[in-house]
Amino acid sequence: MAQFNSLVTGGVQGIGFAVAKNLLLRGDRVFVFDYLPENAQIVQKLKDLNIQYFQVDVSSVGSIKNGFDQLSKILENQLNKDLNLLVNNAGVTRDTLAIRMNESDWDTVLDVNLKGTFFCSQQALKRMIKQSKSYIINISSIVGLHGNAGQANYAASKAGIIALTKTLAQEYASRNVLINSIAPGFIQTTMTDKLPESAKQMALEHIALKRFGHPDDVANLIDFLTSGRADYITGQTIELTGGMI
Repeated sequence: MAQFNSLVTGGVQGIGFAVAKNLLLRGDRVFVFDYLPENAQIVQKLKDLNIQYFQVDVSSVGSIKNGFDQLSKILENQLNKDLNLLVNNAGVTRDTLAIRMNESDWDTVLDVNLKGTFFCSQQALKRMIKQSKSYIINISSIVGLHGNAGQANYAASKAGIIALTKTLAQEYASRNVLINSIAPGFIQTTMTDKLPESAKQMALEHIALKRFGHPDDVANLIDFLTSGRADYITGQTIELTGGMI
C-alpha cells in the first residue's frame, strides 16, 4: 500500500515533475494538478509512471474545488482514505520593470502563485484535519526573501507564500498538519536553460558551491520534511540556494 496519498500542483514538468517522481519512488500514490493543455504525450508520460493527472487552473477557486472533489472521490472509493501531502509548486513569472508592469502581469502571477497556494491549501486542510498527521509544503523562492529587479509581482507572491506558511502552520499545528516552505535559489530547469550565458555566469558568482541546483535537490528536501524525521519543524522557510549571497 502507498505510504501517502500525495498531490503536487504544477507537477508536469521542472521541479514539480521531479517531486512527483521522487514521491512515487518512495511508495506514495501520486496525483498532479496542472493547467498545461491535456495531450497524449503528457497523459502517457504520467500514465507510464502511474501518476494521475487532473487539468486544474489553480488561479480559479472553482477549478481547484472541482479538482479536489474528483481526487477525494477517487481516494475514498478506492482506498477509503484522503490526502496526506500537498506540495504547492504551481507558479508563473511575468517579468518586467515595475513602471512597465500592467495589471494583467500583476494579477496573473499573484493569482497563480499566491491565490492558488492559499485555496489549494484550504481544500487540502479541510481533508487533512480529519487525519492523524499530514503535510503541506509550499514552494516559495529566494526572491521572496530578498527581492529581484524586474520581478516585483513574483517577489510579492513568493513573500506572501512565506507569510502564509507561518500563519497556516500556527492555525493547524494542533491538528498535526505540518506546514513548511522551501525557498529555492537558481534551480536548473528548461526555464533557466533559456537564460543568456552571461546571466548564468553572473548568478554563479553569487553561489558558494559554484553550481546550480537540480530539481531533485528540491525533491530530496521535501522527502526529508515529510519522512517523519522532521516532525518538529513547522512554519519554517528553508533556503535551498547552494550558499547564495
